[in-house]
Amino acid sequence: MLSENNIYYPEILSEEELDNFLEAGWYRIGPSLFTTNFILLNDYVHRVFWLRYELKNIAFTKSQERIINKNKQFNVSVKPMEITDEIEDLYAAYKRSVNFSGAISVYHWLYGDRPPYNVFNTQLIEIRDKDKLIAVGIFDQGSESIAGIMNFYHPDYKRNSLGKYLMMFKIKLGLRRNFRWYYPGYIVYQKKEFDYKLSFNKNAVEVLIPEMKGWQLYQSRFIDEFGVVI
Repeated sequence: MLSENNIYYPEILSEEELDNFLEAGWYRIGPSLFTTNFILLNDYVHRVFWLRYELKNIAFTKSQERIINKNKQFNVSVKPMEITDEIEDLYAAYKRSVNFSGAISVYHWLYGDRPPYNVFNTQLIEIRDKDKLIAVGIFDQGSESIAGIMNFYHPDYKRNSLGKYLMMFKIKLGLRRNFRWYYPGYIVYQKKEFDYKLSFNKNAVEVLIPEMKGWQLYQSRFIDEFGVVI
């Protein structure tokens, strides 16, 4: 039987504990961890499927390598998470340019309505064109896992595919840090806008199927078999 929505607000959380939650199909939302098999979109309930990639099995395609080469001109840095006005301004510009109902701010995405107490080991990727901040990626780090939390960029740089570039940078960073898993979140049955999370080679991605007692190597037939819209 599929689980109902669950949410947990940890007061402390080790990197090993985050790994365990991710493996069990839990994911960060604001200051909490949650798990679900369904979400409500436009008055319909859709089945969702959690994904993870085994990093050592990921091989970028030629088109993905072209995205990497296109953005080599920019400066990239990785640092502990700190929200600044510059980051919030960039997110506001990005949010105005896309059609999605994201959080009202980066702060709200990470902390909700609570004080900024972070039990996660959250890392920040900044991409700059000279001194101009043009893209930000945010992830939580476990002991052998990396969980993608946010990616956003300045709309003037849309042609640079910076969202995909940030995903690939997180993958490369995970490999350099000898992590095993990259968790990009979930896909949604019959909602193609989430399928960018399947951009990397299929022999590296697993999907969590509770009806089959755990993680399975991704096959589209699993989505067709267990997917539902109510």
